[in-house]
Amino acid sequence: MTQETSKIKVGISIGDLNGIGCEIILKTFQDSRMLSFCTPVIFANTKVVSYYKKILKIPINFQGIPSADKAIDDKVNVVNLWKENIKITPGAEDKVIGEYAFKSLQAATNALKENQVDVLVTAPINKHVIQSEEFNFPGHTDYLAQEFGGESLMFMVSENLKIGLLTDHVPVKNVPEKITRKLIEQKVNTIAESLKKDFCVSVPKIAVLGINPHNGDNGVIGDEDQKVLMPTVNQLNKKGQYVFGPYAADSFFGSKNYQNFDAVIAAYHDQGLVPFKTLAFGNGVNFTAGLSKVRTSPDHGTAYEIAGKGEANHNSFEEAVFTAIKIYKNRNEYQQLTKNPLKRQGKKL
Repeated sequence: MTQETSKIKVGISIGDLNGIGCEIILKTFQDSRMLSFCTPVIFANTKVVSYYKKILKIPINFQGIPSADKAIDDKVNVVNLWKENIKITPGAEDKVIGEYAFKSLQAATNALKENQVDVLVTAPINKHVIQSEEFNFPGHTDYLAQEFGGESLMFMVSENLKIGLLTDHVPVKNVPEKITRKLIEQKVNTIAESLKKDFCVSVPKIAVLGINPHNGDNGVIGDEDQKVLMPTVNQLNKKGQYVFGPYAADSFFGSKNYQNFDAVIAAYHDQGLVPFKTLAFGNGVNFTAGLSKVRTSPDHGTAYEIAGKGEANHNSFEEAVFTAIKIYKNRNEYQQLTKNPLKRQGKKL
């Protein structure tokens, strides 16, 4: 926690202003009990927040502040990043709105770097309209990896299911060439480390899904599983990692085999996110594992089709806030236990 407040400061980027980002943020913090868990710091503009408060009739009070280090406990804080008026058109794609989404993300990221906030929760962006010379990335994960370094990984998490991705925002046709032994080892190590320090799993068990249908049927439908995945999994086992697979993806979730593992690694985006969103949609969280700082987001996008209508469900965003807080606390506890092995041994007993 930062010195200026007694609570965890949650930095929040506003996302696409024509999407449901502002709505789910306001709905989350209209419950004053949330302020007992954290101090929210929204990076945007009070005029924007007032606009959505008015049209959606959300009963919430907030405090405008000049910078994150001026955040006040027991208040919903809004950092005024700009003074000009913005034309907001809920549901519309707009490159100008994309520029403001990046301003919010950039300011929130800088505040996290400078320890003015403790964690970052990002509202959904439109990956097309946010593109610019400064933001030339497939999404949040790649941008934050550049800003904070480390081996970042898109980790979809819920209470009963955690799925990491070998490749995330990559065209399906390019997936096989992207998956190398080095990449698999890197992602497995990142997930194992995250399970230990972020989710308090002392001995992680990780399942790896195959790249091809039926794991390639012994080379009949591709040989990547036999030539790349299997040897790497075996090598990781020899190094002491509890990694298993590759498993055929088509039956893995329907058979509930995922319940036997602490996490699953999918080969590509939809292989992991389709089952995750089927089993955990609305309660799942997108967590960027492998960074030195904690970042989470809801498990959905801008939802233009319902933007400005008051129909957005804020459960996933609320869960993203709680998950960021839990991970932040778990990391601090893990660091303390690592520094004090005797205390750690006593805790296990």
